[in-house]
Amino acid sequence: MKKINYFLCASVCVAMVLCTISCKAPTDDKTAAAATETAPEAAAMPDMAKIKADIQALETAWSAADNARDTNALSAFYSDDAVTLSNNKPMISGKAAIHKDIVASLAKRAKGGTTSYDVMNVYGDGKTVTEIGTTTRKDASGKVTYSGKYMAVWEMRDGKYICVADISNDDVKEK
Repeated sequence: MKKINYFLCASVCVAMVLCTISCKAPTDDKTAAAATETAPEAAAMPDMAKIKADIQALETAWSAADNARDTNALSAFYSDDAVTLSNNKPMISGKAAIHKDIVASLAKRAKGGTTSYDVMNVYGDGKTVTEIGTTTRKDASGKVTYSGKYMAVWEMRDGKYICVADISNDDVKEK
């Protein structure tokens, strides 16, 4: 019966592992950097400052429609399949239901006031953008009567952004 030399077997195994590791093609930092630079994600980075300005322009137009009490213009900002989640209300789905809610909400609001929407930040890939903003309502004398915050999800459809979902709620009222 032959004796197995365990030291020799272990040495051969270690030598094979080292040979395998050393045979691997070396990675060059310049090659890795070039691959990263040409990655599709890097090439497709959206200009978030421009998108924020575009969304603020939409919110400014939204304010104008809101202040003019133009319910049709307000509903036009929403997609047909939009969902809105307003403070102290059930979820509202679909443009027609949202339009009905807009009409009811404006009927309750005092005339002569103004509403403004200010974009705080936007996130997304350019096709879908999530906006975080604040709302301020003032009466005819300029006194703040309401403040709140909102989040809206915009999708690029047919070359323009349209709201597919939003949620809003009131700030704490001062006593």
